[in-house]
Amino acid sequence: MRRELLHRQAAALGLPIDEAWICQGASNAEYEQEMGRQFAEYRERGIGTIAFGDIFLEDLRVYRERTLAKLGMQAIFPIWKRDTGELIETFLNRGFRSITCCIDTGKLPETFVGRQIDRDFLRELPEGVDPCGENGEFHSFAWAGPLFAEPIPVRSGETIRRDSFLFCDLLTN
Repeated sequence: MRRELLHRQAAALGLPIDEAWICQGASNAEYEQEMGRQFAEYRERGIGTIAFGDIFLEDLRVYRERTLAKLGMQAIFPIWKRDTGELIETFLNRGFRSITCCIDTGKLPETFVGRQIDRDFLRELPEGVDPCGENGEFHSFAWAGPLFAEPIPVRSGETIRRDSFLFCDLLTN
């Protein structure tokens, strides 16, 4: 994901953005050290709770809670255990728009990378694929919706393969 797109997304949502840097191919220890530093900085600013969009991966929830507890912070999960079919329908009905930026080709055909997530996309998902990609089947970038000051013009660019994953370079128009 291009940093420019993340910055444009945050600006369109009226949100500040803080970046945590790790080297390419970083170990989990390096990731945890940098995230711990970032979370400690939040704690010093009076932030004691971090919200996550995880839905049903119990091991990830436990990991996040344990990591924050070490810093005297807590995690909340506002959409925990929600039905993902209902979540994606609500997302679309409210006018949000997104595009896939990464797919796992072990779970989805290559044609799903760089696609808009809409009802055709959902109808074509193979059986067993979560409609929100909660099991890592795909990752997406939200570019428009009622919370956005304006849509972010985005289109699919070059596709790159890394192991079983396809990454779509998203470009601004």
